[in-house]
Amino acid sequence: MYFAVAFLGMNSSSSVQPFVSTERIVMYRERFAGMYSSWAYALAQVTVEVPYLFIQTLLFRMITYPMIGYYGSAYKVLWYFYAIFSTQLYFTFFGMLFVSLTPEVTIAGALSSFFYPLLNLFSDFLMPKPKIPKWWFWLYYLMPTSWTLNCLLTSQYGDVNDEIVVFGEMKP
Repeated sequence: MYFAVAFLGMNSSSSVQPFVSTERIVMYRERFAGMYSSWAYALAQVTVEVPYLFIQTLLFRMITYPMIGYYGSAYKVLWYFYAIFSTQLYFTFFGMLFVSLTPEVTIAGALSSFFYPLLNLFSDFLMPKPKIPKWWFWLYYLMPTSWTLNCLLTSQYGDVNDEIVVFGEMKP
């Protein structure tokens, strides 16, 4: 579950950056010609990504949902789709943000790869929430990957009451 979210997010963020960088030249030309404002361009750029990400999420869900071995109820499938679609959206917009903040796509790639460990470190997978130091605990709530993993865990396993064997003892 964690690696599916991390792989999908980083791949989405990195793959959108060259295209946004190429489109920036067109935006500058049209803006200086007085065709439309920067807000209209940004809104169009965000809106164009949504159908593409929707289809990509459908394909990703069809492949990964049975591969991970989740339960096949409609409720859980829809929550999985929602979590993955939200992950696609925020990582893609994350990549677009870094391209718009930096002068070159190589700098945007380097800067976004600097932030990937933060997104992973405070996602409650590598370091559990109780082990995060109190002065860094606010980063757990700031990182969107922690919200995605929390949504996936509670939607897929929140109603499961099976007992498992842990170190020779039965535990719920």
